[in-house]
Amino acid sequence: MAEETIFSKIIRKEIPADVVYQDDLVTAFRDINPRAPSHILIIPNKLIPTVNDVETEDELALGRMFTVARKLAADEGIAEDGYRLIMNCNNHGGQEVYHIHMHLVGGRPLGPMLIG
Repeated sequence: MAEETIFSKIIRKEIPADVVYQDDLVTAFRDINPRAPSHILIIPNKLIPTVNDVETEDELALGRMFTVARKLAADEGIAEDGYRLIMNCNNHGGQEVYHIHMHLVGGRPLGPMLIG
């Protein structure tokens, strides 16, 4: 069994977060250390530690992450100019919280790569 993370507590609303979207499959909330004017994390409600742990049965939730990203980009007013979706995997990939999450980042030109 995967070890619970802070994201699990955000999903259950046990700790405060600026949640901008939640349904039965995914939750989205503003990053507490934003790297751009719009920086939202989109996570599956099911705890999946890394991309390496994704299974076929997770495809619906992962697809929902993308459709929610599209909706939130429009809501944030960044869809037309563009935005970046980032997922990190394991230590060398820069993953800090072991509950997969997609960063939706935009609101300014991001350049060829967002490094932070």
